[in-house]
Amino acid sequence: MLALSAALLAGAASAKTVTVRVARHEALQDPQIRYVLLLLRTSLERSGYTVQLEQSKNVMVQSRALLELGGAKPSLDVFWTMTNPERERDLLPVRIPLDRGLLGWRLLLVRAAELERWAGVQTLEQLAALKAGAMSDWPDTAIMRTNGLQVQTGTHFETLFRWLAEGRFDYFPRSVLEVGLEALDNAVRGLVIEPHLLLHYPAAMYFFVAPAKPQLAADLTAGLESLVHDGMLEKLWLAQFGDVIERYQLRSRRLLSLRNPLLPASAPLARKNLWFGI
Repeated sequence: MLALSAALLAGAASAKTVTVRVARHEALQDPQIRYVLLLLRTSLERSGYTVQLEQSKNVMVQSRALLELGGAKPSLDVFWTMTNPERERDLLPVRIPLDRGLLGWRLLLVRAAELERWAGVQTLEQLAALKAGAMSDWPDTAIMRTNGLQVQTGTHFETLFRWLAEGRFDYFPRSVLEVGLEALDNAVRGLVIEPHLLLHYPAAMYFFVAPAKPQLAADLTAGLESLVHDGMLEKLWLAQFGDVIERYQLRSRRLLSLRNPLLPASAPLARKNLWFGI
């Protein structure tokens, strides 16, 4: 990863300087932040910029960051999150999935003492008898409910792990990008990754740009397309996430597929080179 970064930086153009304001995230809530910021910087360098990234002074949860990005006087220029119709209506989407759709591949954090119970869960109907946990402002919540799944929502991310350990809900679906560190950090609470199931729904994590910055959105799009064209986006993705598929044995798990009614029709699903698939 570092070698790739150095090579990219060495070849970057430096005709213009741009300061890009981004949200400061809780590290546990956004473990791929270094990768995303590398894509942001590298894409704009491909468009001819020298990039200075400026993080917000305070940590922002997703809902706050989106409000700041879409406000009349935005304090942020770029944010990255799962797309939905409202976000594409109110903000400027850069329609290239940064994680090649991995955000929609979900493993379940559960209580270790109940693993035997989970061995009997084989279908969506059986899963629907149990209750998931999620943040109230996450698109995941609406997606799961649309598919008939029960969801207990909260407004504080860290609290959800405690609630799971305490039995307020039965499982916490987390993307394969996030679940490893979260399982490690919450092992003391008796939480583990359920070993048999894999949830999937088509999902796209995009860069979103403040509506007042259409040129920034255009330049970011052009830079990302350049990375796609010469294969560098996939190389960066593999360097960051290449071991995930084997580590969690995704191909041998029971796949439960969910519909995603929140995925806009504009999502580039036909561009197969932009997506991971089993």
